[in-house]
Amino acid sequence: MAYQVTLIPGDGIGPEIAEASRRVVEATGVPIAWEVVEAGEAVIPRYGTPLPDYVLESVRRNKVAWKGPLTTPVGKGFRSVNVTLRQELDLYANVRPARTLPGIKTRYENVDLIVVRENTEDLYAGIEHRVGRDAAESIKIITREASLRIVRHAFELARRQGRRKVTAVHKANIMKLTDGLFLECARQVAGEYPDIQFEDMIVDAMCMKLVQAPENYDVLVMPNLYGDIVSDLCAGLVGGLGVAPGANIGLEAAVFEPVHGSAPKHAGQNRVNPLAMLLSGVLMLQHLGETAAAQRITRAVEAVLREQKHLTYDLGGSASTLEMARAIIDRLD
Repeated sequence: MAYQVTLIPGDGIGPEIAEASRRVVEATGVPIAWEVVEAGEAVIPRYGTPLPDYVLESVRRNKVAWKGPLTTPVGKGFRSVNVTLRQELDLYANVRPARTLPGIKTRYENVDLIVVRENTEDLYAGIEHRVGRDAAESIKIITREASLRIVRHAFELARRQGRRKVTAVHKANIMKLTDGLFLECARQVAGEYPDIQFEDMIVDAMCMKLVQAPENYDVLVMPNLYGDIVSDLCAGLVGGLGVAPGANIGLEAAVFEPVHGSAPKHAGQNRVNPLAMLLSGVLMLQHLGETAAAQRITRAVEAVLREQKHLTYDLGGSASTLEMARAIIDRLD
């Protein structure tokens, strides 16, 4: 029986990196029946929205989706499709690994950490309004239910992967009620996992310590807005958003995606590296229980990066997106 997976190619470079990455996943031999659905800017003229109902229906039906980047206008226009997907499907846990890859030049070595971000509330709930002509107000929502489940997700992930420590990130010294509640919940859940070290860290201090000594950290868990910012910082430790995969996990569905944007200026040129999309596919395979296939792709990616012969321009080479994908396929063991 083939796995039923929704594939959302996305905007900009999305269709190119999605096609290249799909070929690699298919080359592992894992049986997947793709249900390809369109979302984003291209469907607005037809449906009046970047997220038609059939996209949500497909993900709900198949339980698993793999999607390319979708454009979000800055300061105007339609609301983020990514945020809407997470809220509509209650994908409460955003999981973003940051791991050093061979051949990727960075200022750091031996980084291997995971940011676990609450995905449904905080300032990202988008509850905001104008206050007269010259002011605007946004409401920060933190609930006990969401805080408990995201921290528990982080500890379960740490235990499952044999990781040593969970760090709760907050600003409870200033936001004593909202972040104070999150920290209270984190400490409560930590008491259920005596085998895993726990600490908490104020978010600004966390950012400083991550750029000083990222090897000291393992699993970081935090509210939504901090998670968005800190996870990008962590991507910068290992080479940038172009190599940063992400997963959005809920009780009823999971959506896997690259972290980077749609890069419309590069669309149609078949020149951007597919690693963030492909590595999010690795997370998808792990979620499906296909760990051997996930490990095969990881080893093949690392082999291509070490060889430095089939890299796209953004990784310092001259290969096309598909040429890099073919090189990865050739190195599947």
